[in-house]
Amino acid sequence: MEGPKIVSGAEWLAARMAHLEKEKEFTKLRDELSRQRRELPWERVEKDYVFEGPEGAETLSEVFDGRSQLITWHFMYGPTWDEGCPSCSFWADNYDGTDIHLNHRDVSMVAISRAPLNKLEAYKKRMGWRFKWLSSLNNSFNFDYHVSFTQEEMDAEGRYYNYNDSQFPSEEAPGLSVFAKDETGAIFHTYSTFGRGLDMLNAAYHHLDLVPKGRDEAGLPYAMAWVSRHDSYED
Repeated sequence: MEGPKIVSGAEWLAARMAHLEKEKEFTKLRDELSRQRRELPWERVEKDYVFEGPEGAETLSEVFDGRSQLITWHFMYGPTWDEGCPSCSFWADNYDGTDIHLNHRDVSMVAISRAPLNKLEAYKKRMGWRFKWLSSLNNSFNFDYHVSFTQEEMDAEGRYYNYNDSQFPSEEAPGLSVFAKDETGAIFHTYSTFGRGLDMLNAAYHHLDLVPKGRDEAGLPYAMAWVSRHDSYED
């Protein structure tokens, strides 16, 4: 990598101001995209999903916890896995602290995985997390929202993921789905995002975007090859 261009204070300010105009343009475009996202149509949830949590069985309706909006994180943790996905763990480090603020804007947030509850609870304790985490081992939630794949799909190497046929290399995939509940108690699926759509929800990545080296992933075998669980870094 070539060294940085060193300039005077006046030249630095001129370059920064020119870039600021682009940042403002991006902010306005992002605001407009968010407005359009909120205006997407909804689909009614017809299934009565039941999850297993620390307090016992919970229906999807109960997971709302008295609020009208729900964010569900599809955390990659398969039933036979010994640990949760390191990349999903990287994202999950952002959950605690955010959830209390969401609660005060009529939003509940929960992580949902197919691993049995005892595994989720043990891993949550190991990682020092506090957020709510439910098991969907005994229902089809993860399959219906296209973040878990059947053996038949794995054998066929044709997995529907991120609104397309993909070759996602795992039986579990990351994602986020949003639901709303109306005054009658009916539940609706309003939004789901996957892959790079989750990018904006990782604060560490956006901090890295501000520094000279950026994410510094170009020479790695794959983008997140450097990521470890926060208790597993060597230094």
